[in-house]
Amino acid sequence: MTGPSGLPADDSLHITKRRLLEVGLATLLERGYNATGIQDLLVATNVPKGSFYHHFGSKEDFALQVIDRYVAELHVLLDQSLGELDRAPLDRVRLFFERQLALYASQGYLGSLIGILGQELAAVSTAFRRRIEAAFDGIARRLAEPLEEARRRGDMPSENDPLLAATLLIDCWEGAAMRSRLLRSPVPLEAALGAASRGVLT
Repeated sequence: MTGPSGLPADDSLHITKRRLLEVGLATLLERGYNATGIQDLLVATNVPKGSFYHHFGSKEDFALQVIDRYVAELHVLLDQSLGELDRAPLDRVRLFFERQLALYASQGYLGSLIGILGQELAAVSTAFRRRIEAAFDGIARRLAEPLEEARRRGDMPSENDPLLAATLLIDCWEGAAMRSRLLRSPVPLEAALGAASRGVLT
């Protein structure tokens, strides 16, 4: 189950913290990190500054927790897609990207949060670089499992490395997500998915 911004609806979170994370995701997606001010978040959520710092140690801590929640949502999509065992393994992988496309559509084609923040912050912040690289690595390892199954079934060439193929899929998708953000259009994402179906996923 997800909240209004696509984040997992975690009932264990304090309602104020949950609201800040939801608004934070939408704001970071739209503006990026450097153009997002804490005061803007406080005004948007009607939360006093003291409450913000009760839940988050700093703006960096806040953004890292937004990333964690965003990545958790991606893992929910992975669970849903890869768990449909009545589908062929390559179809399950494709379903994950189709569900991401639907998520991006609901957000106005603003792209991938981890892609956006990776572009903006990886060169200047070790904490963000490590967190975002770990996120991509975790997703790739999840996708490598059905790709390995597909290779065993003969649906992929036997010489293909499943983890390398999964990483390539993510790299292509993230590039398409950036183009989609520029155009505010699903076309680059649909093209990437089509190319993957004709290439990596065969």
